[in-house]
Amino acid sequence: MTYTVSESARKSGIGAHTLRFYDRQGLLPFVERDSNGIRKFKEEDFEWLQIIKNLKATGVSIKKIKEYIDLCFIGDAALEQRLKFVQEHKIKITRQMKELEDFMKFIDWKIWYYNTAIEAGTESVHYQSDVVEYGVIPEKT
Repeated sequence: MTYTVSESARKSGIGAHTLRFYDRQGLLPFVERDSNGIRKFKEEDFEWLQIIKNLKATGVSIKKIKEYIDLCFIGDAALEQRLKFVQEHKIKITRQMKELEDFMKFIDWKIWYYNTAIEAGTESVHYQSDVVEYGVIPEKT
């Protein structure tokens, strides 16, 4: 069974316009075309689309995604390069996760800060006693 761009967009969660853009950028060398030049996606193409979607969602540029796909099409001769690509991407994602954890701590602190200020009826509660250390939620006593 084959799928049109519109059907593939619905099935993959990637917009039809985006799929066409990806094709123009060389990210879809696996997609076949019929005699009229119409793109025809196969079931196994959705695995590729998921890879592209995941890489894009985690900040990989179109250029880098194309490099990775090109390496995949080289086959076994590029296994080490593909491994290196994925390992480097994991390092980047690990850094991003640490940053997000830090952002979450800040958000948790701000929630605590506002909740305690609302409970006290004033924001100045944080300045009346001990200095409230930024980002550290005091233990409940």
